[in-house]
Amino acid sequence: MEITSLALPNQDDYSYFLNLLQGDLIEMNTHNSNNKKRQRKVAIDGKRATKKKALNEILTSMIVFEDQEKSDQDEWIKTSQQEKVIFEANHKEKTQIMLNCNGYLPDFDSDQLQTKQPCVAASNQLGGKNGAHRRLWVKDRSKAWWDSCNHPDFPEEEFRRAFRMSRATFDMICEELNSVVAKEDTMLRAAIPVPQRVAVCIWRLATGEPLRLVSKRFGLGISTCHKLVLEVCSAIKTVLMPKFLQWPDEDSLKKTKETYESAYGIPNVVGSMYTTHIPIIAPKISVGAYFNKRHTERNQKTSYSITVQGVVDQRGVFTDVCIGWPGSMPDDQVLENSILYKRANGGQLKDVWIVGNSGYPLMDWVMVPYTHQHLTWTQHAFNEKIGEIQSIAKESFARLKGRWRCLQRRTEVKLQDLPVVLGACCVLHNICEMNNEEMDPDLRFELIDDEMVPESSMRSVSTMQARDSIAHNLLHHGLAGTAFL
Repeated sequence: MEITSLALPNQDDYSYFLNLLQGDLIEMNTHNSNNKKRQRKVAIDGKRATKKKALNEILTSMIVFEDQEKSDQDEWIKTSQQEKVIFEANHKEKTQIMLNCNGYLPDFDSDQLQTKQPCVAASNQLGGKNGAHRRLWVKDRSKAWWDSCNHPDFPEEEFRRAFRMSRATFDMICEELNSVVAKEDTMLRAAIPVPQRVAVCIWRLATGEPLRLVSKRFGLGISTCHKLVLEVCSAIKTVLMPKFLQWPDEDSLKKTKETYESAYGIPNVVGSMYTTHIPIIAPKISVGAYFNKRHTERNQKTSYSITVQGVVDQRGVFTDVCIGWPGSMPDDQVLENSILYKRANGGQLKDVWIVGNSGYPLMDWVMVPYTHQHLTWTQHAFNEKIGEIQSIAKESFARLKGRWRCLQRRTEVKLQDLPVVLGACCVLHNICEMNNEEMDPDLRFELIDDEMVPESSMRSVSTMQARDSIAHNLLHHGLAGTAFL
């Protein structure tokens, strides 16, 4: 067998095969790249189709909601128009019924003006065919007690016991307040008469009873009674205070000085001064300012109060009051914040004395007793006379709280309204004192107020010298008493 050798490829053959291989690779790469682009395009087209579908669904929902809202709005407008028509029809019907009710009034005489026959007719028409009654105005309440008190045959003593004054004094107050307190009748009801309005206020101040009981006594609503009390107290402050509680003129001051000097031997005294506390409910703000430490310690019960400072003449009639300062303030600070103090600084209390207790400082116009220890006979005698003058103010405040028992207990009146109520009590006290209204002994009230000597009790050297001179004259001219011995 013969074997022949194979021819080896040359350089050109290698180049040919290399080019052929590169061409296949390029073709394969191009094919793969086209496949990837095609797949990416398909994916993008799919996403776009999904988004377009979701957007179409959202638009469709919005259109549906808009149509539904428009439909609801049309239905609401239609319903409103129907209700408006019904309301106008009912309003016309009720107006006509009220006019018919008003048309019945001339058929009755004056004694039957407050009869309920027209009202019943109107309520029957409003009640419908079934005859159910609907009241047009206030609830029926019994006024038997007040009607009895207001009757001319009512006993004078019982009237005085209920209202702390005679019927003549009560009628005078009603006449004075008539122009301010009176109200006009309306188409719906008759106004509350002026005597009943004034009686509600005075009975509430006199007894201190809660508004619930006042409502039952007078046949009025609780809120109506509360409103009447504040209205009448405000009217008393506006109308009666300028007439019955004012600082006296020169002629009155001269008469007061003569009366005090003839009775007690101390010249130039124009008034007696005292400060008392009125209990209140704990306020919502500034609680500490109204906290009364001394009353709390004495009564073993947390106490809050406001102060009432008053100056009285020889009859026990108030000539000046300062109301409303917090109960934590001592007497000398209350005095320094009063109009009386400003009046004295303005020179209106020159060469006169106002007598106070040891809780006030000795000043150019304030005369107080000796407070140091180991007093001489002369000083004891002076303190006795000063105490007698000062007791006039204290007894006047005791009668004030005895007559108007609302001052003895914590009241339901708001703190901001309380000064008006207390001022009204002081004015009514003056009216009773001026008209010599006797107070029932059972109403006597024991007044207890703590006296605290101020830190600076000596504020006038001239008054110290005048006090020593007055004390000397009292003892050596036989004008001093002997109670101190």
